[in-house]
Amino acid sequence: MSRQYTGSGDPGRSLALMWRTLPAPTRKRSTRLDPDRVVAAAVEIADAEGLVGVSMRKVADRLGVGTMSLYSYVPGRAELADAMLDQVYGELPDPAGAGPGWRARLERAARSTRDLYRRHPWTLEIATGRPLLGPNAMRRYERELCALEGTGLPDVEMDAVVALVGDYVHGAARGAVDADAAERRTGISDQEWWRAHAPALERLAGAGAFPVADRVGSAAARAYGAAHDPDREFEFGLARVLDGVAALIGARAAGGAGPEDPR
Repeated sequence: MSRQYTGSGDPGRSLALMWRTLPAPTRKRSTRLDPDRVVAAAVEIADAEGLVGVSMRKVADRLGVGTMSLYSYVPGRAELADAMLDQVYGELPDPAGAGPGWRARLERAARSTRDLYRRHPWTLEIATGRPLLGPNAMRRYERELCALEGTGLPDVEMDAVVALVGDYVHGAARGAVDADAAERRTGISDQEWWRAHAPALERLAGAGAFPVADRVGSAAARAYGAAHDPDREFEFGLARVLDGVAALIGARAAGGAGPEDPR
């Protein structure tokens, strides 16, 4: 994958683009263009070709305009990538729709975010270590924090829980996206690939040298029909992460230290 970093252009101009506060251009604008159309066209290209496929020229070609005309609406490619990421965050539903209870809401947020990564795999190519918070990113953060409001967690731990769940989903989604890409590239499913190659692996590694790996791997293969199942692994891991959050909330409600808290 190519790698893009949020804020690698002009962060101030990225924020202005995301919040749609860029100053009006000095020259006449095309009536066929606006920032929403430019960003949407770039997202369509990225969905089809990955982030590396997005260039100002390709966006202009898709919109049927000259490349230079885009710069009246978007400062450059780096700022465009920041706006693309924030735009797709707008697809995330409000986790409050899952009903009452912090756990149901965080589960919905986690699954919705994983689905978004799979619809837009290029989002995993953007490193967000220094996030630029556009309106949709702020809305997402607000909603996920609201899922924890009233649990008794202090504010800093609410923030940490949201980050914990987000980091887990990001890592798990990468495995699922890789599996999706392998199936598209080869034209065969994981199950088909495993059935074709498992006998050779069993001959090479199944002679007793790795007894625990052989036993556990064989059990997993029977259960999954493949070397692994990203969907089942995601659900198992998400449940364990939320179990840990539940233990923390329970400890805070009891007035004690949380799990693994050194106090």
